[in-house]
Amino acid sequence: MPWPERLVLALAALAGFLGVVLSAAAAHLQAGPSLATAAQFLLFHATALTGLVALAASGRLHARVLRAAGIALVLGLVLFCGDLAVRSLAGIALVPMAAPTGGVLLMAGWVLAGLAAILPRR
Repeated sequence: MPWPERLVLALAALAGFLGVVLSAAAAHLQAGPSLATAAQFLLFHATALTGLVALAASGRLHARVLRAAGIALVLGLVLFCGDLAVRSLAGIALVPMAAPTGGVLLMAGWVLAGLAAILPRR
């Protein structure tokens, strides 16, 4: 498996781990609903990233677009979930406009995943 896919798979595992950690924190701390939202997004997208890696390994979809989808989803998770978690736990913003930017990247990642399925593979 090429290193970009291995990296995305490792980051998917990290997202799954952090999703479980944040789920537990949300259940035991009075951090507000944003922490639970971050946990859910991490868990859902960990599965999606794992699926993208499996699809990339199959060679049946457009590889570059699929890789771009994975990158967009990972960056979107960092910004969106990172901002929600930091705001919930520390009461400060990660960086200005992190959550909205992360949300747009997540949406773009899903659009790219769809395009990878439609475009002819190379």
